[in-house]
Amino acid sequence: MTHLAVDPIFFAWGPITIRWYGVLMMIAVLLGTWLAIREAQRVGVKEDDILDMVLICAPLSWLGARLYYVIFEWDYYGQNLSEILKIWHGGLAIHGGLITAIITGYLFTRIRGLHFWQIADIVAPSFPLGQAIGRWGNFFNQEAYGYPTDLPWAMYIDGAYRHPTFLYESLWNLLVFIILIFRRKKTTAYGQLFMIYLGLYSVGRFFIEALRTDSLMFGPLRAAQMVSLIFLLVAVIGYIYLGKYPRKGKRKTP
Repeated sequence: MTHLAVDPIFFAWGPITIRWYGVLMMIAVLLGTWLAIREAQRVGVKEDDILDMVLICAPLSWLGARLYYVIFEWDYYGQNLSEILKIWHGGLAIHGGLITAIITGYLFTRIRGLHFWQIADIVAPSFPLGQAIGRWGNFFNQEAYGYPTDLPWAMYIDGAYRHPTFLYESLWNLLVFIILIFRRKKTTAYGQLFMIYLGLYSVGRFFIEALRTDSLMFGPLRAAQMVSLIFLLVAVIGYIYLGKYPRKGKRKTP
């Protein structure tokens, strides 16, 4: 079992305070962008298109992630409006950010005349890599943890030894990232790599969410588990459907 003293502050000087949460989120975006640019160069997509998309999608996705969280926790935020913008206190829901990124990315590619599913495949490995890094922001904030347990890898959080669910998800996302890197040259149709990401992430999130104590709820159900099941269904159907439009030969765009 692990008992660590954690300081959420990365740097403080007078009124200036920089938190680990923000630092790790920025590292996740930078590494994810670098990786997407490398992949874009490999498949012949313009680097500027990826950079422009990130500059638009990243802030909107953070906004979407926050809005998603605030909506599900409105009983608290409705009484504490000043807390809504304080994302350094935590409270970014990945599903909200992912949904926003997909919508924004689709609109961006339509406006630029790009192939949406090709771009989705280019950025697919960046998502789990960024999530693997970003989950450690939860560690420094001492949030997104699980129920008490006596397992040897339990971590001391909030007065008890608990499942380090942020660690579980970080490791799972790292595994998904590795799988995508090895699969990115083997899929036969645009969009299939992104569907692999969506499906694998959803499987891991569904089971890990069951161990968490702070799940967003939709009535008696855990919202993240419901969304994960929907995403998994979309991923399976999408993978099969997109497979009807192989990249080789004359391409049909679904």
